[in-house]
Amino acid sequence: MKNIINEKRIIQIISFLKSLDIKSKRFSEMIKTKNISEIKNFNQAFIHSSEDKILNYEKLEFFGDAVLRLAASKFIEKKYPQMSVGDRSELRAQIVSDEWLTKLGKNIGIEKLIIKGPKALGDENSKNTIIGEATEALIGAIYNTFDSIQEVNLWLNDIWEEDSEIFLKAPYKFNSKTVLQEWCQSKGFDLPIYKIIEVSKQNGDPERFSCNIFINGLKESSGFGKSHKKAETNAAKVLIEKLIAQGKI
Repeated sequence: MKNIINEKRIIQIISFLKSLDIKSKRFSEMIKTKNISEIKNFNQAFIHSSEDKILNYEKLEFFGDAVLRLAASKFIEKKYPQMSVGDRSELRAQIVSDEWLTKLGKNIGIEKLIIKGPKALGDENSKNTIIGEATEALIGAIYNTFDSIQEVNLWLNDIWEEDSEIFLKAPYKFNSKTVLQEWCQSKGFDLPIYKIIEVSKQNGDPERFSCNIFINGLKESSGFGKSHKKAETNAAKVLIEKLIAQGKI
């Protein structure tokens, strides 16, 4: 059973949890006492289903998804109390996104804790996805340990504060399709038309799909991505940056 852990693994997990630097007495006490049941809870957050079909991070990831959204909502309420509900939803979508989770996971070095089976070890295309999922599972484990989102907010609020300011200063970088649509509407133009071409058959290829954007029948920009959505987003971002350079936005 993969959740029977040795002293070396316990030390590794404890060292990792310390590095999160969560300013909580309860969290510090948990690390100090090295409660084995709590350590096993965190260990499970780092086990991929390719290693163990039964005991893996999927249930903790499920918890983490809900906890993350609630913790982000609390952060936004406290930081931006005057923000409209629509703007709150848009901001929250950015600070709990899969890309954001993957970035967080890389920053905290979670990959060195993840246990994968041979199949996943050889799959470079799933690497970022697994990092994001394990990070979400870690958030679920923190919640399960304390039955509270307090420690999650104590950990993530400072990170969210910085990331939120970046998003609010340049929202088109994160939500380019919505910004482009609103610009077209403000100018009385037709809505953008996105035309996708599959360039490559390789999963995970960052240029697998090409997207051309047409406005009022004219081709305005192009972009690439590993999915339809990513190609569309990148093409919209290219166009918005061009419009900004031309002084049209």
